[in-house]
Amino acid sequence: MTASMLDPRTQIVTVIGGGGFLGRYVCERLFKAGVRVRVAQRHPRAAWFLQPLAAVGQLALVKADVGRPATLERAIDGASSVIYLPGLLKGDMERVHVDGPRAAAEFAAKNGAKSFVHVSAIGASKDSPSRYGQSKARGEAAVKAAFPGATIIRPSLVFGPEDQLTNRFAAMAQLPVLPIIAPNTKFQPIYSRDAGPAIALAALEPERYAGETIELGGPEIMTMRELVTTVARLSGSERQVSDLPDMAADLLSRFGFLPGAPLNRDQWAMLQQDNVASADGGLAAFGIIPTPLEAVGRQWLSRFKEGGRFRGLHQPTEANVTRPAG
Repeated sequence: MTASMLDPRTQIVTVIGGGGFLGRYVCERLFKAGVRVRVAQRHPRAAWFLQPLAAVGQLALVKADVGRPATLERAIDGASSVIYLPGLLKGDMERVHVDGPRAAAEFAAKNGAKSFVHVSAIGASKDSPSRYGQSKARGEAAVKAAFPGATIIRPSLVFGPEDQLTNRFAAMAQLPVLPIIAPNTKFQPIYSRDAGPAIALAALEPERYAGETIELGGPEIMTMRELVTTVARLSGSERQVSDLPDMAADLLSRFGFLPGAPLNRDQWAMLQQDNVASADGGLAAFGIIPTPLEAVGRQWLSRFKEGGRFRGLHQPTEANVTRPAG
């Protein structure tokens, strides 16, 4: 009997980092599949928002830290599947991108889990110009060594209502002039409601996805300039955009160690390479039709307009204002 044929109520899927931006969409798909979900993260209270999405008894929140292996082992104990989501753009990447997934994969294998899904990133390579890409590659290798049947998912930029991508660009679009860093670098942004279910399915159906490395991208390849201007338009901004010269961006990145800096050296190195999925964007393998940013972006970006999505509604005009008689 394959994993997908088992009674879903007997399955426990541990989602490490399930209370994050992408995690909510992974968990939402797991809830719909009827499995029990154990969300493991440093601050379980931050994942309480998931409770209304789950049936009674379907969600468990546990405290775990990727830097403390014993806590990961407790979170994985008894799980039929494990999904590892944590990632960061600065800080201790070795701990989060390499040591954490290695420990989780080792415990999953020791525990007899049927599937392990590790979320990496497009551009993961030992030859990457960035520490981020190099650490992601070492994490992939560590996971495969510990759990040979692991599924590696490499998404491009992920956008959605709670992201730090489109929301940040929309906020910047309120400036008099919107500067664009690395304007010609290409991306294949993918909607969170497409990426999350794909990750969940990889865990639920290991007979189809075990051992695979799958890159995920959306329906469009966009330059950074196209991405930023699209976000600005969807947020109602008509500000002037201006490409920031590479020399200026390079200089700006040298101050990335300062609090609130928009760009650090490693991020600048990442922007020297395109971030595009191979083949058809990967979602076809999961039977998912990719969603373009244009189709959904206004749902959350309209809040950056004056009056938000209700702009223009119920506004008094000369034609509809009732004036007192006399």
